[in-house]
Amino acid sequence: MAITILVTDEDLNIVGDPLVDWYSLDCTVRFNEPASGTVELPAYPDIMDQLQPGNRIVIIRDGSIFTAGPMEIPQDYAWGIGDDDNPDPGKVTVSFTDDLAVIAGYLTWPTPGSAWSAQPSATPRTITSTNAETIIRTLINENCGPGALTARQIPNLVLGGIASVGTTTSVTTTFEALLDTCRRIAVDGGNIGFRTQQVDDTIEFQVYASSDRTGSARFSKGLGNLRAIQYKLSAPTVTSALVAGGDEASRTYVEVENSAAAAAWYRVEKFVEAADSADDSSGGLTQAGNAELAAGAAPIELATVTVDTPDLQAGRDFGLGDKVTVALPTGVEVADIVRSIHLQATPKSGEYVTSLVGSPEATTDPVFVRLIQEFSRRLGRLEAK
Repeated sequence: MAITILVTDEDLNIVGDPLVDWYSLDCTVRFNEPASGTVELPAYPDIMDQLQPGNRIVIIRDGSIFTAGPMEIPQDYAWGIGDDDNPDPGKVTVSFTDDLAVIAGYLTWPTPGSAWSAQPSATPRTITSTNAETIIRTLINENCGPGALTARQIPNLVLGGIASVGTTTSVTTTFEALLDTCRRIAVDGGNIGFRTQQVDDTIEFQVYASSDRTGSARFSKGLGNLRAIQYKLSAPTVTSALVAGGDEASRTYVEVENSAAAAAWYRVEKFVEAADSADDSSGGLTQAGNAELAAGAAPIELATVTVDTPDLQAGRDFGLGDKVTVALPTGVEVADIVRSIHLQATPKSGEYVTSLVGSPEATTDPVFVRLIQEFSRRLGRLEAK
């Protein structure tokens, strides 16, 4: 294990010396979602000086950046007399994320080139019949990238090179969470991925295609790279998305079906509000239905505790969004997308790497957390009407 922890300022300049004295690291990177992590450190004065608002954490694993982004809680300090868990000079816990979380704080403006006071009340931002990568890059650029209003530009954020991935799709959006919109386009446009990556003195927003590594990235007890496994197969939560577009005075209804899932399980209907699209001429209603079907597909949740070997290592031989194969001791083989990679490490015990594999809704979040997220998305759309 070779892990280096650095602190940088907002402009990516390294602040102080590397944090070589640390107790534990817990970090999860996610496919098309912001990362989250914590690191526990001794509260020495030189370390506390680095843990200031606006600074960032950079985690380097085996010479490559595992994740990098702002501190959300720079200082969570604890100390007590006779407290073995928090000995002198105390312990500080830092909570951090990656730069994708900064983008998550933005909304899709209908007219991103105009001031907030000039935003139209009824005209959504629409891009029709365009490559999915191009749409995502456009939305990022005009809302928070180099092409955005000066006040909305994220410092040092640039667009990475064109990857030429994705299929043709469309989008209609008004004051939605920017990352939610990008995820919807990514699913409908060929299940492509996007991420932020610190490159020299810039933060690149990159769009990429997932790789099929089912032949080379295999995990099993027999190969010695699988320590533990938890597998769950669930019924779909929707097989028929009943989409309603337009306003209450004039509505357009479109049904989008997953006939294969309905035949294998049973029919499950779900009403989908898509008021941003008056009709399906640009494919907006169908896209909203496809997004619900993808989210409600029979989710295979596969959490594995893997061991890096010379031949197979997370981040080097497979990454987020890649399709891998896991052989269960029952004889079943599961091939699906890597949704998250969870790194846990201490200087004494080494590192553990957990990969979550499955459908878009495969998650370790409790059900109530997922419900809150869905209600938040719906509320955002209602408030934008």
